[in-house]
Amino acid sequence: MEREQVLAHRLARHGLDRRRRISLAEAAACPASDFQRDSALMALAARAQTASRDGFAQAIDSGDLVLAFNLRAALHAAAPAEASLFGRAAIAEDDDELGRQLGDGAMKSLKKARIAPTDALEEVAAATREALAGGSTLDRQGLHDGLREHVRDELLPWCKGCESNHVAPMLWRYAGVVIGMRMNSERLYRSGRPGRKRKPADLARAYLHFYGPADAKGFAEWARLAPAQARRIWAEIEDGLCQVEWEGGKAWVEEGDLRELASPPSASGTRLIPARDPYLQQDRAALAPDAAVRKRLFRPVASPGAVLRDGALAGMWKAKAGKRGMLAIEAERLSPLDGDELERECARLAKLREFEGFQLSVS
Repeated sequence: MEREQVLAHRLARHGLDRRRRISLAEAAACPASDFQRDSALMALAARAQTASRDGFAQAIDSGDLVLAFNLRAALHAAAPAEASLFGRAAIAEDDDELGRQLGDGAMKSLKKARIAPTDALEEVAAATREALAGGSTLDRQGLHDGLREHVRDELLPWCKGCESNHVAPMLWRYAGVVIGMRMNSERLYRSGRPGRKRKPADLARAYLHFYGPADAKGFAEWARLAPAQARRIWAEIEDGLCQVEWEGGKAWVEEGDLRELASPPSASGTRLIPARDPYLQQDRAALAPDAAVRKRLFRPVASPGAVLRDGALAGMWKAKAGKRGMLAIEAERLSPLDGDELERECARLAKLREFEGFQLSVS
């Protein structure tokens, strides 16, 4: 099986083969990262024909779209019906595995205080629920102030960057996942419904839906799971999987996906997708086979977005505020681009980000 066939299958599953008249929740079927503000909006707009900034804000405030710490305890826009699947289903119940998810920073203080990760998460989740009780909306400082009132001092290590004592970042974010904490359109934290806890096996199936063919190692990286935890979850679904061989090696898909994988729909048009778009979250070598391109596309910080033309990686792009209310967009061509399509995408991007227009330079 060729690389292009696998990528075409994944592209269609991510809704990037063509824009559709769908809701923002449908466009966020695979949660869209909002690590950099506006990233989620741009990702959804690449999929949904009628996406707009006002519509994005209204959907968040009405509950038609969830903006919250979710997958990997990172900020994502997600469909309300699936928020629990991509959030709570991934949280480990074993102390060692949960410790891997919380990271070295949180675990250093927990080990020093001799507090089990599961106990710490339970305490901080209860404190977060209390801080947001009664319909309170809090900024980050207000949330930390609330947590300080309800957790023991041992859970408030000193932070050099903030010059204050507060709950470790991954610990309070995962606690927010546990209780269903949300953000509103003004980026204030508020309480929400956590939803029923889904089975981890359902999360593995969702991963395969969007990223298959794939394996347990990729699943662990995507969901921030300990390798042993990922393999244990994977074992629960492997009876329904079929092995395929392609340029990326041996991998698996669900049996029901074989027909679509064998004949994926073709993609058309140009898309500007942001850094950390869901489509870019797995299998970097397949997305960008050239090592030099891959290094520039997936940087540790300040990664560019990707230009897709007819589904293939055709360039990279960055944008910043320019002069006279214009959005300055720089595009690097990796293969031939359609100038008219690129300009239409730039105009769409400028409108989403509320600029009067755009200035485009292509190298």
